[in-house]
Amino acid sequence: MNVGVLTGGGDCPGLNAVIRGVVRKAEKHYGDTVLGFHDGWRGVLDNEFTELTIEACRGILPRGGTIIGTSRIQPFMYEDGMDRVRATMEANELDAIIVIGGEGTLSAALAVFNEGVPIVGVPKTIDNDIGGTERTFGFDTAVAIATDAIDRLHTTAESHDRVMICEVMGRHVGHIATWAGIAGGATMTLIPEHPFDVEAVCASLVRRHDNNRYASVVVVAEGAKPIEGSLELPKEEIDEYGHIRLGGIGHILGREIESRTGLETRVTTLGHVQRGGTPTPFDRVLSTRFGVAAIDAVHDGKFGHMVSLNAASIKPRPLTECVAELKYVSDELYSVAEQFFA
Repeated sequence: MNVGVLTGGGDCPGLNAVIRGVVRKAEKHYGDTVLGFHDGWRGVLDNEFTELTIEACRGILPRGGTIIGTSRIQPFMYEDGMDRVRATMEANELDAIIVIGGEGTLSAALAVFNEGVPIVGVPKTIDNDIGGTERTFGFDTAVAIATDAIDRLHTTAESHDRVMICEVMGRHVGHIATWAGIAGGATMTLIPEHPFDVEAVCASLVRRHDNNRYASVVVVAEGAKPIEGSLELPKEEIDEYGHIRLGGIGHILGREIESRTGLETRVTTLGHVQRGGTPTPFDRVLSTRFGVAAIDAVHDGKFGHMVSLNAASIKPRPLTECVAELKYVSDELYSVAEQFFA
């Protein structure tokens, strides 16, 4: 078979491990030819690719990012998008495309599948917000990076009796914040699923410092919001792909805490550090399993499906189920974090 592979959306630790897994089993077991399309769907639209072989993929397992590039472009941004996709499929005699991406990329993949193109999806996002799978690759790495940062912030906070705000990624969900907050012993963790009361946050911090429990680390997801009407926020900006530009809630919260409590407050925004660099061993293994399972799904004819992790097994699930809604932080998990709030 001739199989295409693309990586879409934001970069993520583990992408290269998925590619390597696909190529290794495709070439060694099935005798397939694998084409890696450049910069996500743009490569399919423009018929730009690199043939991926076992030899070409040597050494990429621990590398972050993606060797074939990525973008947020998708076929339906263009009137002739699907015609160009079909032309590329025909020109290269492609039997299927493996699409590695997050919620946006996989939703586009489902739409392309509904237009008759054989698609198999692989869930990628550090946010861990895709339904149908217990874990997405990249998440473990992001949590490890955030936890290490929180550990370091504790020591500087304790040296100065400060409040330290650590803003982490999490546009619509707070999985990174919640996991890193628990693992790092955060004083408080604020996530999009639970709008926060800024007065309650400040009162809690004052009680903590008045009781000589010096230093506080507050973890806040970039998409966290205050209870409506309780705090004025800047007007939202929209990027070229229709996404709200996030980032900055940490600085807004930091200014409010310092002005309302008098406690010296500093802010650290981790940003893209969380999605860069080498993947953790867990993400390397999960990514490799996803890649091998994806090429198996192609040969099993499981088109319109996404490989997913459930009960320690990798199995395909319909994309319609997986992209139907985001996977939010459970109340049970967040209640664990709340036990340690100031």
